[in-house]
Amino acid sequence: MDRLSLKIPGKPEYIKGTRLFIGSVAANAGFDVEQCEDIKTAVSEACKNISCHGSSGFSEEYEVICLLETDKITVTVTDLSDSHQIEKLNKPCKHCPKEGDLSIFIIRSLVDDIEFGNNENGLKYITMVKRNDSKN
Repeated sequence: MDRLSLKIPGKPEYIKGTRLFIGSVAANAGFDVEQCEDIKTAVSEACKNISCHGSSGFSEEYEVICLLETDKITVTVTDLSDSHQIEKLNKPCKHCPKEGDLSIFIIRSLVDDIEFGNNENGLKYITMVKRNDSKN
């Protein structure tokens, strides 16, 4: 099993870089194009949910941990900040239904398993599992 991790500033402009990183990891692990797109979109939504939803500011930092196994990829996005102090200048989440429910719905539609909650430090996390159908 390979383990990769990134610590990312909570600013929304870094989500695109995270998306590209995860897409590259998934492609190199043998996921097909459609599966890579599913993984990239799910991780983007998880990053937005963790860094933004339910708070008046963005998280200062969050972590993306990626575990690669022969038949699946597991990605966990965890908030590392107990406060969200980065100012939201344009309030991108102003009209989000129930502060992130839509992102959870999107993630659920794209991955095989999802778990979300608060870790032992009370910080939010989302764990997603995508199985590689082409390796079965």
